[in-house]
Amino acid sequence: MSVTVRVPAKVNVQLAVGAARPDGFHDLANVFLAVGLYDEVTVTPARELRVTCEGPDVDQVPLDRTNLAARAALALAERRGIDPAVHIHIAKDIPVAGGMAGGSADGAGALLACDTLWNAGVSRAELLAICADLGSDVPFSLVGGAALGTGRGEKLTSLDVGGTFHWVFAMAERGLSTPAVFREFDRLAQGREIPEPVASAELLEALAKGDVEALAASVSNDLQPAALSLFPELADTLEAGRGAGALATLVSGSGPTTAFLARDVAAVEKVAQALRASGTCRAVRTAVGPVAGATVL
Repeated sequence: MSVTVRVPAKVNVQLAVGAARPDGFHDLANVFLAVGLYDEVTVTPARELRVTCEGPDVDQVPLDRTNLAARAALALAERRGIDPAVHIHIAKDIPVAGGMAGGSADGAGALLACDTLWNAGVSRAELLAICADLGSDVPFSLVGGAALGTGRGEKLTSLDVGGTFHWVFAMAERGLSTPAVFREFDRLAQGREIPEPVASAELLEALAKGDVEALAASVSNDLQPAALSLFPELADTLEAGRGAGALATLVSGSGPTTAFLARDVAAVEKVAQALRASGTCRAVRTAVGPVAGATVL
């Protein structure tokens, strides 16, 4: 017997970042939107815990117990007194180190898959608590849809969305470390007062109404200057998408994937073609959102 869970990528349509806390984290107002790029995580009984992976850039995915999928299996097994003897296989389609929560998605997917395989009977609240222990983005990967994440991003409030939004994503030639981007944010913020992060009322209203133009006018990412400081070439990618008619352009999360909001399907294709021809990125993908979170197939 095996269990496969499909789990989506995310884009941050708003990422407001507060000052560094004593514990090293930052308070956030993080508006997540799950989009239709997916990893699939399959768990199968085995003699011992092991992780395998297939897909683009798998050489960058750790296959030991530091992998979030392995950590999820270990955390659930410890809580339930179960031997974590499973083979976890990850079929990746979410960019690696791309700011779209691919690792977090794998953690959430493995957690749900193991809970199902072991018939562990863990409540949704307990699954979310385990997710929060694993990482700030992991709870949203389980939930999907659209949500506001506060605290360090792990405290979720589901959001209503009145329509479907069309996105183009440009994958960069190399990755960016999320901790490095936050360190650069702190460096750039030295000497100035950082306001408390608050969700944009205009953005939440745009999501609720499904108003693409209002959403485009209100997206923001406080980490974008830090990502551009570490990876200046991303500015060329953003400009290429803007020139092709994208309504909004932004770095996705901590980057380096860049996200482009388009008016409709025809506009998506125009932006995608322009980005492919621009020579400023290594791959281009299109997706819609919101989509469901981690789902047993």
